Amino acid sequence: MIDELNDRERIILDRLSSEGQVSVSAMARELGLSEVTIRGDFKSLEEKGWINRKRGGAAPGMHRDILERQREKRAEKNTIARMAAEMVRDGDVIMIEAGTTTALVARYLQGKRDVHVVTNSTLVFSYARMNPGLQITMTGGEWRRPTESLVGPMALETIARLNVRLAFVGTDGFTLERGITTHLVEGGEIVKAMKSHAETTVLLADSGKYGRVGFISVLPLSDLDLVLTDGGLAEEAACELADAGIRVNRPAEKQNCGTRSCHGTCIDHAPAGKHG
Repeated sequence: MIDELNDRERIILDRLSSEGQVSVSAMARELGLSEVTIRGDFKSLEEKGWINRKRGGAAPGMHRDILERQREKRAEKNTIARMAAEMVRDGDVIMIEAGTTTALVARYLQGKRDVHVVTNSTLVFSYARMNPGLQITMTGGEWRRPTESLVGPMALETIARLNVRLAFVGTDGFTLERGITTHLVEGGEIVKAMKSHAETTVLLADSGKYGRVGFISVLPLSDLDLVLTDGGLAEEAACELADAGIRVNRPAEKQNCGTRSCHGTCIDHAPAGKHG
């Protein structure tokens, strides 16, 4: 979503993320442009759902935490999301859990036909709603603005009534010892529910999250069918996971375990439909 913005729009969002609000006059001075031009940028950003305009300026249209996380590791997140989307077949029923990486999967489902997406993420909805090849089911539930997610009993009840082939989930951190972890109990319950109603559960996590531990342990890594990450995952870490029997996919050029032999297997990135 943020990759679809022009340079000026990204600068405006950067200021909103750091300052909480910006004025038309201040942005015009900073960018050396007319206030008319900046108002046009504000209008464009509001139409895309990024900001809320107010007299003389603008405020973020979503929580600042989301804005900041969407700016981090953009290339890596898009790589992981593309790999995940390649696993989806025409006619599939899938679940996508809330998160800035998982949400991008919906963006890369262009060209897929008759795919039914079940999600608790309003970010996923923003990507998916204009794709005629997708049918979308929102879980319902209590909306959490900092995560753009729907949680609670209603969301869990909806998930418990559905069965899908693939579930794409995220994490705040993952380790062999603690599994996948999060800082939010409600989000962890969503992940466990999706795992229970999917044939194949896939973790989407950038390499920077390996070794981090959140407040709540959600699932052991052994409960996952596959981990998708980026090429930044160290060879030692890749082999550590492989030796523990954890299936890990990275971009094709990073698949080899490197300088030492792994007792496990570093799995090559598979074509669509080969997992599960």
